[in-house]
Formats: sequence, structure tokens, C-alpha cells
Amino acid sequence: MTEAAPLDGTVDDHLVLDADQLAQPHEFYKVLREQRPVVRIVVPSGIRAWLVTRHQDARAVLADPRLAKDSASVVRLMERHTEPDKFHNVVKSAAHHMLNSDPPDHTRLRRLVNRAFTARGIGRYRPRIEQIADELLDAVEAEFAGTGEEFDLLDSFASPLPIAVITELLGVPLEQRDTFREWSNGILSGRPSATRRYGDLAAYLRTLIDDKRRHPGPDVLSMFVATDGTDVLSDQEALDMVLLLLIAGHETTVNLIGNGVLALLRHPEQMAALRADPTRTPQAVEELLRYDGPFNMATLRYTTEPIVLSGTTIPADEFVLVALTSANRDADQYPEPDRLDIRREGGNLAFGHGIHYCLGAPLARLEGEIALNALLARFPRLTLARAPEELGWRSGTLVRGLLTLPVRIGV
Repeated sequence: MTEAAPLDGTVDDHLVLDADQLAQPHEFYKVLREQRPVVRIVVPSGIRAWLVTRHQDARAVLADPRLAKDSASVVRLMERHTEPDKFHNVVKSAAHHMLNSDPPDHTRLRRLVNRAFTARGIGRYRPRIEQIADELLDAVEAEFAGTGEEFDLLDSFASPLPIAVITELLGVPLEQRDTFREWSNGILSGRPSATRRYGDLAAYLRTLIDDKRRHPGPDVLSMFVATDGTDVLSDQEALDMVLLLLIAGHETTVNLIGNGVLALLRHPEQMAALRADPTRTPQAVEELLRYDGPFNMATLRYTTEPIVLSGTTIPADEFVLVALTSANRDADQYPEPDRLDIRREGGNLAFGHGIHYCLGAPLARLEGEIALNALLARFPRLTLARAPEELGWRSGTLVRGLLTLPVRIGV
């Protein structure tokens, strides 16, 4: 067993990750998988952690009960493992919800909400999601068809789609949906006004939750707040779940569509094969999730006792980050991992693994499948409007997503 040794570009034996490495991670991760698969890092937010890059190790960590996520303990450890000048900003991200909880709390919350997010349950929304996608593409076609002008596919299609879908899932009344979308967009924008929009939306959701308790409907929120016969979510737990669904669900779908469309545009033979046989779309979505999924790293965990990964010992009370993007390009798991192949068999870790496997994965897959089918069918001459190397990527540790995706739909 070994302890991690100093590397080039380290501070206090920690490899310092910068925005360029996070924006273009694949070659960087390949070197780490080969040379230092488990390494100490400092991420841009200031958190010091151990980074796990190999598929086998990643899958083990995600399912290991010796790694925990309880928010109270995370805050305690952050003071030790965060650069002092960034500590207070980082603590704000340690909110208590299902994603930051451990059994038995996590088990209880998951049981109460999981019934609303089965693949079968979500599947009943397919016709409405198809309608929403068509309506968004109608607007794009009306504005840009025949013009040769470029437009941002994220802004015009990938981003509004999941927000419109969540209004359906929550059963937001039709007359209130424009306001709901305005608040949601304000929160997701990251602008200074986001705090005020968060307060507006939270207040509205509390009212909506109360209404769904008294007058339940066929929507997901009504299922969230209904009793399972022995237990029920509190108002705060229901609010936390809805906000988690809004924020995490939006990020997942936007980046699945954006990264996936970019990958297909850069591999026109794969796009042509998918357009020729839309029945392959579910399989193609899985390959796109593997090739360049919506999340760079899994959310933060910490060790409750020492663990050993690839011969390296990680002590107790240390933060661990799993590089999902790296695990999904591991040649020991995937032959020719840097090649996009929509016919590839096998799963991926894009939505995690274990008890914290993404609750919204069935919804994200469905939205991604519908979005790709609609887009490819509607615009057979869709092209990138900029060179791939000119595109900007978000610099955060968690999310793997484009800033914009400028395209043209052809003349």
C-alpha cells in the first residue's frame, strides 16, 4: 500500500485542479488513471479531497457503506479540508436533503419519493414531453428555418424543455406556469437576483404543497406528499425534494442534450446511423451518457474509516470525489473508450451507483430520448456553427456542460 506522493502542480501534496482541466478533462483523466488513479486534489472551490478515476474503484466507492454523505458531518469536515478563505462559501452548498443524507434517513426519504420516479411511472408523461419538444422546435423552426442564422440550442431547446416538463410533473396550474418558469430561470441563471427568486419560488411551492395535500391529483408532487400508509414527507422535506428535482433535474437534462448533440455533430456517421434507425435512441442515449455525460464528478462523500483503493490508503474523515467522466472512459472497462459508438453494449456510471443512484435517471433518459428523436427528425441539416475547440465549457467540479451550443439548421 502507498500514500500519494507529490506531483507536478501540487500544493501541500495536493494536485490543484484548474478550470482548463475541468473543461477538457479526458486526456488529464487518462494520465491519472494510468499513473495516479487515487490522488489528493484541491478543487477550485477550495475543498481538499481524494480523486478516484478508475471505473472499478469508482463503482466500489459509490456503493461502499464506509463512505457517508451526512450534511452535518460534511460541514464539520469542511472546516478542516477547505482553504480558509473559501470555507464560508463552500458550506452554503451542504444543504440537508436526500442527496446529502445517509441511512436510515436516506432510506426513508428514498422510499417515500421513489414510487413517483419509476421508469413505468415516468413513462406516462411521454406524450406530453413529446408535445413540449415539438412546440419548442416549432418556435425554433419559425424563427431560424431558411435564414442560415446561428442560434444557441441550449437556450432555445435544451434548457426550456426540462423546466416545462417539471411544471407538468408538479401539477403547476396552467395560469401560474409562466411565473413558475420565470422564477425557475432566475434561480438557475446564477445571477445576483437568484436569491430573491429562490425565496419567491420557495414561498409558492409551500402553498402548492399544501394544496396538493388537500386536493391531490395524478401529478408527481401529489405522490410526494401522500402518505405511504405509515409515513409522509414533512412540508420542508417535500420542499427540499422539489427544489432538488428542479435544480439537479434541469442540469442533468440540459447537459445530456447539449453534450449528446455536440458528440453526434462531431461524429456525423453516428448521427446518420441514429437518424436512419430511431429505434436505437435508448441505446444511443446510454452511449452518449458514457461518452460525455452531464456530470463530471459525483457529489461529495467522506470516509468513516480507512479504505484502500488501487493500493492507496485513504484515511478516515477524508473527502472523496469520484470522477464519473473518467470512469466512463476507462479502457479496462470499455474497449476503445474514446470512440463514440451508438451500438455499444454495456452500462455506465453517469448517474452514479448504489443507494445514491440518481432518482431522476428515468426522467432524464426519457427527456434525452425524446429530445434527440425530435431534433434529428426535424432538422436533417443541423450543423455546428463554431469549431468545437471554440466552444466554452462550464468550469465547476460537479457539472459537465457547455456554456452555449451554437448551431444552424440549414437552408
